[in-house]
Amino acid sequence: MAKQHSPGFVKAAEAARAKIKEISLDELKARLDKGDRFTLLDVREDSEWAAGHLPKAQHLGRGVLERDIEATIPDPGADLVLYCGGGYRSALAADSLQQMGYRNVRSLAGGFRGWTEKGLPLEGKK
Repeated sequence: MAKQHSPGFVKAAEAARAKIKEISLDELKARLDKGDRFTLLDVREDSEWAAGHLPKAQHLGRGVLERDIEATIPDPGADLVLYCGGGYRSALAADSLQQMGYRNVRSLAGGFRGWTEKGLPLEGKK
């Protein structure tokens, strides 16, 4: 069951969505299948990451993203796809990275929940 979000959080996430690009689940799956070169970042909490994550993803939690992104991915032109549980946190994260000068950032519409609902493969699942 999806977490019930507060109205203020949803409003902030929707405002961020208006300023960013999103990628669909099918588009991401196709990019992974083709072996496209890009960085897939899981911005969820550590416990969420440990319970399973998308194939080829790296973990950089939302709480440390802005602090650590430049050391982790120094190229502001890097091709980045961010995801979270349902697409709200990753939209906020994508907006934040754009404000920091990253130019090629997308948020996964539907997030981890959408990926698992489609029965797509996971890594690290306990």
